[in-house]
Amino acid sequence: MGNEMMRRKTKQWNDKKKQKRKLRPCCEIQSRTRQTQVVISSEPKQTTKPKHSSKLAYSTTTTTATTTSTNSYQPFSFVPMLLVLFLFVSFLSFPAFSLPHHPFPANQTFRPEKELQKLKRVNAYLKKINKPAVKTIQSSDGDVIDCVLAHLQPAFDHPLLKGQKPLDPPERPKGHESKETIQESYQQWTESGESCPEGTIPVRRTTEKDILRASSIGRYGRKPRRHVRRDSTGSGHEHAVVFVNGEQYYGAKANLNVWAPRVTDQYEFSLSQLWVISGSFGNDLNTIEAGWQVSPELYGDNYPRFFTYWTTDAYQATGCYNLLCSGFVQTNNKIAIGAAISPRSSYNGRQFDIGLMVWKDPKHGHWWLEFGSGLLVGYWPDFLFSHLRSHATMLQFGGEIVNSRSSGFHTSTQMGSGHFSGEGFGKASYFRNLQIVDWDNNLLPLSNLHLLADHSNCYDIRQGKNNVWGTYFYYGGPGRNVRCP
Repeated sequence: MGNEMMRRKTKQWNDKKKQKRKLRPCCEIQSRTRQTQVVISSEPKQTTKPKHSSKLAYSTTTTTATTTSTNSYQPFSFVPMLLVLFLFVSFLSFPAFSLPHHPFPANQTFRPEKELQKLKRVNAYLKKINKPAVKTIQSSDGDVIDCVLAHLQPAFDHPLLKGQKPLDPPERPKGHESKETIQESYQQWTESGESCPEGTIPVRRTTEKDILRASSIGRYGRKPRRHVRRDSTGSGHEHAVVFVNGEQYYGAKANLNVWAPRVTDQYEFSLSQLWVISGSFGNDLNTIEAGWQVSPELYGDNYPRFFTYWTTDAYQATGCYNLLCSGFVQTNNKIAIGAAISPRSSYNGRQFDIGLMVWKDPKHGHWWLEFGSGLLVGYWPDFLFSHLRSHATMLQFGGEIVNSRSSGFHTSTQMGSGHFSGEGFGKASYFRNLQIVDWDNNLLPLSNLHLLADHSNCYDIRQGKNNVWGTYFYYGGPGRNVRCP
């Protein structure tokens, strides 16, 4: 009996031992899994392999928990990758964040060298037109005014002016003495109290943005090719003007009030000016022009700016605005041509006007410009012109706008104050004290005055005369309205 019991116990012990050996791989797997979990949960790593008890290996509850943890880790590690893929696909499919389309049609090739060449030409022009400054003034309206030595200004790049200096002031026309008291500060850049020293002239600095707004570098600073007056329907230019012709004229003078009309398209403008004209209205047209204008394309804003212009071939290849080419010779250190005029007139409020006079110097034959109350700005040398080298055959005063019809109907760009002439003083724009200069350098009132409004339902004009304002007229309008579709 004793031996039998011993055999049974020995057999049971051996069976248990075998069973324990069979289960050991499961225990090892579970122990490795738990070791992996410890590492991923950022707990301290064990340097030696943990010793698991046989009780732990045999525990059904522990094994189930371990298996659940292991299985739950696998999908959890895959979720971030799925989430990233989902967000990326959403990013590509959502319109606001989709990758941009190629900016060029399939049949065109992007040529960066063309853009580089354009920028080189722009920079070359800027280097040519922006002369070295003795002093620089920052205007509150964003302009940069350079004080340039007078003999280094762009005009003296002209072959016939190289090495010369500005001329002394000429004799003014007889009867020009003004008894009016008008403030001497006309431009916004002077409001800081800064000024250009004697011997220099203030020049509005041209920027890269200014040139890139133009249709081309070659057309920058030039008016579009078109007729000055009549038949303006096809060219998109519309006028409300008075003019005299049929005689020989040696100058013109007037006062005009300054507004800030709304210009609704970047490539349109609104201006008020006087014209000194000679030649036919073909390719040999000569003009000298001065006044104020709002031109977003030329200046990048909607401020009214003092400007000049000239051409000797009907705006084709010669001439330019302001000092943007060799031509006009500036002599004044207080006025910056192309700078914003301040203050301005307000509707039913204070009116502010400026004086303008252009006349031919009897001694040297050059055409001089006066601005404000007796400020000589400079002159156009007579050799720039063909017909105007002797005299003018027409003088014109008034407003002009460009109607591009970019929206398919008449523009809402305003002329003058944006109100019709019938509204009168304080509401409509005006010219007053219109005069001409005759062959003997005398200022005389106008006679045989003609009125012209290309589209009177859009912009109109009304003339008058009295002892205070002499010959005057109101003009302008809102552009598109019920009667101007």
